[in-house]
Amino acid sequence: MKTYDKVKAFKEKYPGTITWRIKKHCNVVDKHINPNEELLYAFAGQLNDNPLKIFDTGVIVVTSERLIVAQNYIWPGYKFVSITPDMYNDMTIKSGILWGTIGIDTIKETVWVSDVAKKSMPEVETIVTTFMQEMKKNYPDREGL
Repeated sequence: MKTYDKVKAFKEKYPGTITWRIKKHCNVVDKHINPNEELLYAFAGQLNDNPLKIFDTGVIVVTSERLIVAQNYIWPGYKFVSITPDMYNDMTIKSGILWGTIGIDTIKETVWVSDVAKKSMPEVETIVTTFMQEMKKNYPDREGL
């Protein structure tokens, strides 16, 4: 229930964020958290880049080791993505009238999170970017590859 408490705190702070069934999505994260991994920050939104598609809720979690994206499907099954700092490239923030959209660019794909409260954009960007910059210091430089 740790993940749910973090997402619930985010939703209380930024009630304009559109989400559904966050307990179910948080349960997916809780299944995959390693015993030594610490939960640092969590938020929720729609896992797409279209603010009009409001039924793709998922949770995004920053842990002491990685960034996690999780979504529990209405039908049996779920989606779980683990983004380690060496796979992270950068972040895009698009702010609209009411909501914002976040793009988390990785080596393989871009994960989009939409319908997140506009006021939360600076906080989300600062926490994710600061975490990734600090963690990337622990990885060898990829320029030689």
